[in-house]
Amino acid sequence: MKKLTTKINTTMENNQINNNIPSQEEIIQKMISDRNFRLELVTGSHYWFSHCYFAHYITYPTAEFQKEMFSLTEDENSGIVVTVAFRGSGKSTIFTMSYPIWAILGKQQKKFVIILSQTQRQARQHLMNLKQELERNKLLLQDLGPFEEEADEWGGYSLVLPKYGAKIMAASTEQSVRGLRHREHRPDLIIADDIEDLQSVKTRDGRNKVYNWLLGDVIPAGGPNTKIAVIGNLLHEDSVVMRLKSGIEIGELAGTFKAYPIVSNAGDILWPGKYPSLEAVGAEKKKIGNEIAWQREYLLRIVADFEQVVHPEWIQYYKELRSDGQLMYTATGVDLAISQKDTADYTAMVSARVYRDGVDEKIRIYILPNPVNERLTFPQTVERIKALKKVIANGHSTHTYVEKVGYQEALTQQLVREGCHAESVQIHGQDKRARLALTTSLLQNGQILFPEKGAEELIQQLVGFGVEKHDDLVDAFTLLVLKIIDEDHGAAHIYWLVDPPSERGWNPFRLSGW
Repeated sequence: MKKLTTKINTTMENNQINNNIPSQEEIIQKMISDRNFRLELVTGSHYWFSHCYFAHYITYPTAEFQKEMFSLTEDENSGIVVTVAFRGSGKSTIFTMSYPIWAILGKQQKKFVIILSQTQRQARQHLMNLKQELERNKLLLQDLGPFEEEADEWGGYSLVLPKYGAKIMAASTEQSVRGLRHREHRPDLIIADDIEDLQSVKTRDGRNKVYNWLLGDVIPAGGPNTKIAVIGNLLHEDSVVMRLKSGIEIGELAGTFKAYPIVSNAGDILWPGKYPSLEAVGAEKKKIGNEIAWQREYLLRIVADFEQVVHPEWIQYYKELRSDGQLMYTATGVDLAISQKDTADYTAMVSARVYRDGVDEKIRIYILPNPVNERLTFPQTVERIKALKKVIANGHSTHTYVEKVGYQEALTQQLVREGCHAESVQIHGQDKRARLALTTSLLQNGQILFPEKGAEELIQQLVGFGVEKHDDLVDAFTLLVLKIIDEDHGAAHIYWLVDPPSERGWNPFRLSGW
């Protein structure tokens, strides 16, 4: 009990709210001396529960953001709770260690808790940590025990609290949780802790897999009153956490999103009890010794661990297409893929309307929504291009650009035979990254604009170029944009693709519109 007193005194402010409410010191002393009072207090408050039974995890005064985390666990009407916080913030201790036990013991009276992690090993480790507390935490065992463990048919492990008719189970993203029940109870508390890592978020397929598992398998496994908490880090602009954040912000998903960096944007230290000064924060940064890890894990800033060609903030949007009479023509860039195997590339078609502004004479490229990105046969590709031409022409001339390489030239010839204005474009050996880099000036200065809806996959491939599994839309995009630039500037730009500027004695970036 002396240890409990010391820990709680260390971590809690001695704050007397008014003369009619006992001080925290008085509350602590009564908790120690009166078991019934202690049980009444901890069952009603996750905050007090954690500081009573898990005080040995708390080595610094509790910060305001941690108190807010406790409030989020106690709020039954918060919807899905998505929380990201800096490494070492205590989020896993709060959400994954003490919360499952309190949710069963306390006023929420949960009966079937599932803790999810990316791998079975991680999931079992969470359960093992709980098991050790339930076996060795004398005060917890004395107040809440006994507890039992059993193996189950799902290949994981479970902890059973027979006194409360409740069960805690660990599972991973590698397992299905569809249809799980404990007696008559469906999962009524689901905690997902770090269900993604840097490897899984690298490709859109990997991100989709986890996201679809969460929304299609995990969430439906619960009932109307199931509480869901997702804990993680900001690993990617399109990660599960960021998708949930977006859904909450636009009102498509009922829930709360909270982010707790070690230092706020205003320069405030979130945990002054552990980091009393910016010098202390700096000392922590030196321990990490990696700027990218520091930005991502502590400041909660999404930083690509590769050389990013297109940054998200460069993408600019339009609300509606212009109708000011300055439309020059429409065009489509086509990246052809013949194979229809699951592992093959897609045939991609990106279309745009090209305008010229009268004031500065610069071109403006309005990317059209809903680019094609499918596995198509050669005949299907021809028919799709012909149909696309009718949709986007709008009474103006329309051009189709196809890379001049191998079998793709046959597509151009077929389109010409069928009355389409099609042209083969010579790339001259430029690699994909170099071609994409040539478009970035136009992206940054707003000469290339995207629709607010309908180009999400194209934008994702642009921003994630180099790590996404597929980049077919990027190929069609760069082919389209560079050909438009060539048309605008004449042969000089094509000439640069053959001979670098340093060898020609001129700078293409000084051309009009760059």
